Amino acid sequence: MEHDMRMGLSIWAIVAIACNSVVGVLILILFVILYKACKIPSHPEKLPVFFAELEQEKAEHKYMLSAA
Repeated sequence: MEHDMRMGLSIWAIVAIACNSVVGVLILILFVILYKACKIPSHPEKLPVFFAELEQEKAEHKYMLSAA
């Protein structure tokens, strides 16, 4: 036991550091996902006019395909 103390970090300290590093990376990934999710508008009525016209054209195109 005393031999472990002289070597510096024990195996359990290294395991704890590795686990904390993994948790830190996962939290970083979570923040990146949240940042990208916040950039997407949640209310389609607030979209620019161009996107609204594009959606209307898609709906008309689907109707033309089904009516033929």
